[in-house]
Amino acid sequence: MIRYHAIALIEYKSIAIGVEAADAMVKKAPIAMLKAGTVHRGKYLVLIGGTVAAVEESYREGLRVGGVKVVDKVLLPDVHEQVLESIFGFRQKIEAESLGVIETSTISATVAAADAAIKGAAVNIIQIRLGDGLGGRAFSIVSGKVEDVETAVEIGTGAIADRDIEMHKTVIPKLHFNMIQEIDTDSRFHATMRLDLPGEEES
Repeated sequence: MIRYHAIALIEYKSIAIGVEAADAMVKKAPIAMLKAGTVHRGKYLVLIGGTVAAVEESYREGLRVGGVKVVDKVLLPDVHEQVLESIFGFRQKIEAESLGVIETSTISATVAAADAAIKGAAVNIIQIRLGDGLGGRAFSIVSGKVEDVETAVEIGTGAIADRDIEMHKTVIPKLHFNMIQEIDTDSRFHATMRLDLPGEEES
């Protein structure tokens, strides 16, 4: 996995403005990574990574160009490696029985909350899902000892408490084994469907 000192994510409610902003951002500073594209409900995401100075300069340009079309944003000058890996699709297996979930109505808020959560407590990020298949929403799942998960969820939600967004959180002290299997398989409903459903027997 390529590491970046800093990342920034900007969420636009206009695809046209998002494309324009992404182009301006990559022209503004020598960033090392650019990922851009649409997600559900017509939003456009721009994710950049690189040195702190380059990312900050590019991020400011993205906000300037986006103006009122910016839905939400996050700048992480010292992003945690598990956050970065999870954004790019890496998943961990659940190895502790306690689980915490932070769900937000914007994608940037979930990334900000996840970074704060893992930096503030001894937990692992199991998954971060962003946008697609979620109606533009996002969520992160962390696992660890119950007291650490509680701390992580409180720190994570506290980091985004001042945002005008919808947010939900939960801590499950002792996750059932069947739920561990389901989450470890996939958090999408259709992906967890199997023929060997509980209670069914072959005739």
